[in-house]
Amino acid sequence: MQHSVTQPKVSPAAAAATGVVFDSAVRVLGGRRVLEGVTLHVPAQARVAIVGRSGAGKSTLLSLAAGLADPDEGSVAVGGAVDATGRLGRCALMPQRDCLLPWRTALDNATLALENAGASRREARARAAPVFGRLGLAGAERQRPAKLSGGMRQRVAFLRTLLADKPVLLLDEPFGALDAITRAELQEWLAQVLAGEPRTALLVTHDVEEALLLADRVFVLGAGRITAELEVDVPRDAPRREVVTSPEFLELRESALEAIA
Repeated sequence: MQHSVTQPKVSPAAAAATGVVFDSAVRVLGGRRVLEGVTLHVPAQARVAIVGRSGAGKSTLLSLAAGLADPDEGSVAVGGAVDATGRLGRCALMPQRDCLLPWRTALDNATLALENAGASRREARARAAPVFGRLGLAGAERQRPAKLSGGMRQRVAFLRTLLADKPVLLLDEPFGALDAITRAELQEWLAQVLAGEPRTALLVTHDVEEALLLADRVFVLGAGRITAELEVDVPRDAPRREVVTSPEFLELRESALEAIA
């Protein structure tokens, strides 16, 4: 059920044991306070989604977690690290656009993070190739991005994010550019993948249904603050169509939409 959120400050010891901690974080962009004292705790290995209107500051929130920027006030910690370099070293960010390099094959795009970490291309390929089948990419290893569908490109981009081998996955509207049918298919696929990955996952999306399908807890961001929290306690082991039409799911969806409105 939905309830207001007032979370206490976290001790250094508690922060070190927590996946991601925003403590009264403020971010000012162009003279506007995009984030107005956000306090949010994401436990290690939790799956959390942030929803809100366009311009609510969702992507700004992820950029702070990823170490791409620092808060103007307050703090952001990932695994206890409050400095930007430390946060960056613990997070792998998947943006909305797949950002695949057109001259590299799907396999070689997936291995970019490994190569950037110092692995040879041969070693990186050897590590990535076995995962292709598990993520539904078997047979696409030698294809270049122009030959792949939008859904396949996003799978490659997600595999690249996974292979970065970071404890925290930051997913910024990962399926926002896809058609509805492909998006629904990849939501089911990603739910299965995340269930088998012991990572902390923080998802930003404007799609309430997507948030409820993929996260165990959903936070609503509005006017630069966390305004509501919903615990997703509905069964999700049935086919997607049955899950999204269940009374429990529909009630949660309505609560989230009301909080956003």
